Amino acid sequence: MLSRQTYLDIVNAHIKNKNLVKHCLAVEAAMRALAQHFGEDEELWGRAGLIHDADWEEMAQDIAGHTKKTIEYLTEAGETEQRILDTVLTHNYTRNGYRAPDSKLEWALYTCDELTGLIVATALVRPEKKLSAVTSAAVLKKFPQKSFAAGVDREQVGLCEEKLGIPLPQFVEIVLQGMQDSHEALGL
Repeated sequence: MLSRQTYLDIVNAHIKNKNLVKHCLAVEAAMRALAQHFGEDEELWGRAGLIHDADWEEMAQDIAGHTKKTIEYLTEAGETEQRILDTVLTHNYTRNGYRAPDSKLEWALYTCDELTGLIVATALVRPEKKLSAVTSAAVLKKFPQKSFAAGVDREQVGLCEEKLGIPLPQFVEIVLQGMQDSHEALGL
């Protein structure tokens, strides 16, 4: 597995939008927290979260191709960790034709990706605009409000219960805590 710095270099080389870079950092933090919850490899899970959208800007007009360029970036850099490659590909499986997620690692990325956006949106409507001011109850209150953070796929997030065996309130708490622990990198 390549170093975190190599992953971060790939992200920064291919993403110019700083908010998208922060999204990748937020998903990294969420994935590390979920790995800790499951007693899994935090480095591996974190790397999958960090790199998952590295090709988003380049592939935004070809959503079916999203993730495939990221795999090119990784393999060109020398990555051979198949679990990371599969996890990146499966997080866009509904559009890229790759298989559906079939491991906790893959489902964790698929479900937490969208949730990080809802958590950030919840922080940004607070007067403090800080993750420290966000509670899981506040996120759960916003969850059913489809007009709030309208781009967040709530069904995708809700799969945490079926696919990971984590009730939604606990899932929100785990992801929120991971993001709060990384608040400085996220600028929140």
